[in-house]
Amino acid sequence: MVPLKPDATYAQAPSITPAPAFGARELTQYPTTGWLTNGGDLFNRRYSPLTQINRDNVGQLKAVWRQSLGGSGVGPKYSGEAQPIVHDGVIYVVTGADDVFAIGVETGEILWKYEAKLDDTISVVCCGWTSRGVGLGDGRVYVGQLDGRLVALDQRTGAVVWSTQAERWQEGFSITSAPLYYDGLVITGFAGAEYGIRGRVKAYDAKTGSLVWTFYTIPGPGEVGHDTWPKDNDVWQHGGASVWQTPAVDPELGLLYFSTGNPGPDFNGAVRAGDNLFSVSMLAIEAKTGKYRWHFQQVRHDIWDYDATNPVVLFDIEVGGRMRKAIAEASKTGWVYILDRTNGRPLVGIEDRPVPQEPRQATSRTQPFPVGDGFVPQSMTIAPEGYRLVNQGRIFTPFWTEPVVAKPGQSGGANWPPSSYDPRTGYFYVCATDRTGVFRGGADNEIPPDGERYIGGAFGNIPFGVTGIFAALDMRTNKIVWQQQWAERCYSGSIVTAGGLVFTGRSDGRFTALDSRGGRLLWGFQTGAGVNAAASTFEHRGQQYVVVLSAGSAFAASKRGDTVWMFGLNGKLTATETQ
Repeated sequence: MVPLKPDATYAQAPSITPAPAFGARELTQYPTTGWLTNGGDLFNRRYSPLTQINRDNVGQLKAVWRQSLGGSGVGPKYSGEAQPIVHDGVIYVVTGADDVFAIGVETGEILWKYEAKLDDTISVVCCGWTSRGVGLGDGRVYVGQLDGRLVALDQRTGAVVWSTQAERWQEGFSITSAPLYYDGLVITGFAGAEYGIRGRVKAYDAKTGSLVWTFYTIPGPGEVGHDTWPKDNDVWQHGGASVWQTPAVDPELGLLYFSTGNPGPDFNGAVRAGDNLFSVSMLAIEAKTGKYRWHFQQVRHDIWDYDATNPVVLFDIEVGGRMRKAIAEASKTGWVYILDRTNGRPLVGIEDRPVPQEPRQATSRTQPFPVGDGFVPQSMTIAPEGYRLVNQGRIFTPFWTEPVVAKPGQSGGANWPPSSYDPRTGYFYVCATDRTGVFRGGADNEIPPDGERYIGGAFGNIPFGVTGIFAALDMRTNKIVWQQQWAERCYSGSIVTAGGLVFTGRSDGRFTALDSRGGRLLWGFQTGAGVNAAASTFEHRGQQYVVVLSAGSAFAASKRGDTVWMFGLNGKLTATETQ
């Protein structure tokens, strides 16, 4: 640990108190003295009601301590994207190497460490070696690993309580999202669409690690949606639809919500004629059984890699004069999709519009267009050097074997970095990227052996003109309230507080606080490595703190590190502060 002396009022590092088997009431309340789930609560709102740190005094925020994680997850292939969990004076965080650390709030001391010791020959990780967090409940910390294992650790010691090979990495599967503890279950999705998997979400008994239910995101024969895949081949068995993020739950409705990635192969739709459910879809299933309840497909027969990778967010809001139960998700398409979470129907409005066709890609005749504003550009007026502009590079411009440029690109729009929601204002905060993509299809249609790439084409990006977009949208209208452009891509999630602040990171190493009303920069702190993870905030012994991982990300091309920082109003300055 960096040798910083804590405040004299601090005690020694506390012994670890095991978390209870959290009930629905505890997990749906706004977080105060802890941060119990990856999204702050079961609704994934990432909202804190704390006000001690606010617009008026955030300029006085200082570092209390920083803790090095001993080089875990430092290296070109790793990304540090985990949001910390906080419970009873202890912070739990995981690195891109799937190593888990328990850190005392009062001193920054590492209380225990779990080493995953991953096999370096793992070859099926899509987008950098990463983990986006851990789960917590009933005295255990839960971590999903890149080798397809789901592991439960003793919260007091870090010792393995149980471990199950949820799926095999040799068959293309990995786990990059934070598991969710709910109602005695540990629930996780699986990545791997680029390697020909059939997507799925699984629930395990939190005490024993035994499998309780499985929901396949690509439906099989006789299941709802199977008729949206060809009848003359078995491509559905390798149809993708990965789950990249931690689900949300509405205990009152008994429903679990999540969204899915692109179908496989990514860029060659010829072999998979049809809408290809449930790819690029928002889904509701029964939390206890995994039984299908409803879906909404954002992109039919996706050939642009427009995964729905952002965590879904639940909230109640007044629309049309009455309170509605809503679910929203920011997408790679550049829109926020707002639905009624009781039935999956559009809440603000989504129009079905004709789109350009490419018969060789078996493209869908129409696509859903949400009413409201796109938060990134979805067309272009000038062709990038070396490319011919087709259809003004609009979203849903089709392609075949000749490269086509379009906006958003497959790495544009809103990727995995989580959005946040302010229930006081109805504002939804989105971190996104404006980038031109290059698309080409028509590659070999053959299904590859297990664990080999299965994308059916090629993709890339124009190497210049990449900018970040941070936007606030009103969920009553889906209109932009304020929006700002950054010099680099936005690749960090956000949290919002009742103190009028949005905390978010920057790839240049800054951790920042913005005014939630208009986006003005109120405070910034240089951490020394890319802040590409969402922060968490909590109250401890009557004081509000903010904790964040500064470790960088492969996709953000940011400087790597291995440091957890904690900030408070009475902290001691430990790095260069920037305004």
